Amino acid sequence: MSLPIQNDAITFGILMSVLALIFYTASSQRRAFKLFYKFVPPLLLCYFLPALLRWPAGLITSEGSQLYFVASRYLLPASLILLCMNIDYKGLFNLGPKALIMFLTATAGIILGGPIALLIVSYLAPSLLSISPEELWRGFSTIAGSWIGGGANQTAMKEIFQVGDNLFGNMIIIDVVVANIWMAFLLYGASISQQIDRWLKADNSAIAELQQRVAAYSKKVARIPTTTDLFVLMGIAFGGVGLAHLLADIMVPFMSQYEAPLKAYRLHALLNHFFWLIVFSTTFGMLLALTRARKLEGVGASRWGSIFIYILVATIGMKMDIKEVFSHLGLFAVGLIWMSVHVLLLLLVAKLIRAPFFFVAVGSQANVGGAASAPIVASAFNPALAPVGVLMAVMGYALGTYGALICARLMQMAVGGG
Repeated sequence: MSLPIQNDAITFGILMSVLALIFYTASSQRRAFKLFYKFVPPLLLCYFLPALLRWPAGLITSEGSQLYFVASRYLLPASLILLCMNIDYKGLFNLGPKALIMFLTATAGIILGGPIALLIVSYLAPSLLSISPEELWRGFSTIAGSWIGGGANQTAMKEIFQVGDNLFGNMIIIDVVVANIWMAFLLYGASISQQIDRWLKADNSAIAELQQRVAAYSKKVARIPTTTDLFVLMGIAFGGVGLAHLLADIMVPFMSQYEAPLKAYRLHALLNHFFWLIVFSTTFGMLLALTRARKLEGVGASRWGSIFIYILVATIGMKMDIKEVFSHLGLFAVGLIWMSVHVLLLLLVAKLIRAPFFFVAVGSQANVGGAASAPIVASAFNPALAPVGVLMAVMGYALGTYGALICARLMQMAVGGG
């Protein structure tokens, strides 16, 4: 058998075996495993081990693979339905305004971070930048679109500022690698959030109360699931996914009739199928939370939602090519400084308003990662909190193009582009 493995069935089997091994060892009572997982959260391994299997192991590859597409288009919307189905609306509203403040701070950190990073690198190490100032700000505008909104906003920036295909390819690599490095830090931070909250002097009582309320409800309705229960659960989840795809298929052509005005108002996301898929899936889950379907939490709704999320994490990990970090060091320096500004502003505001680290992490990932990864980070704190990540990520889609346009113009001023 030639390497890397091209067969998705074999690759999926390897990924599932890796996930099983991680959770088996994480639940082990052996002292060595308990000590290891005290410092390395299982979710972080679910992300990094597939990346290491790609490089340096060379065992698997994401080239030509449909696993991420299946996980993001089928399992992600199913997980959103299952996790949102367990929403405690009262507890969610009790989270207060700090969640919104940290989300908007994260957006501001991206808008300001781009021009600051370009100024720093341009003055301190201009030799690292191998492209013209004009190409520089135009290229990085696509990262601004991605980090505030998502793929649709990123593509919108490419079209608006006429970014070349080769430069756009480099920017995608920087975007993915830097964003994934930061996501890894967030996943680790989730495992030590109590220590970080003490440093921030944060009041996380509302988050703790929501977790307790959801846990108490889950315990109240818990029962041993029958085959019928599981079929009903999967029927609701994947029936909802099918309906979300159907409605998204209807909405995109409908919105395409108004493509010119939508683009004029920078509402490119409304033309994106994935945007509508996430919106409809989330809406179904939120509506189901108002019905008797919420009792399906007793047969493991959120547990299945979490499993789907972990599979998605593994497919994201296998897409990350770690060696690419060393191929574009100059441009990566801009990306890393940019992300550092974003992080420092978040921590400063969190310290000032005493916001819990959960709001820092999810507010950031709702911008940088979007709907595919914000619920992953939220779930790392507690599966009950995944809906918070989804709702914030949808707001990111709305702000993405506008924020990226402001950031692009600031970066143009920073480097003196025409």
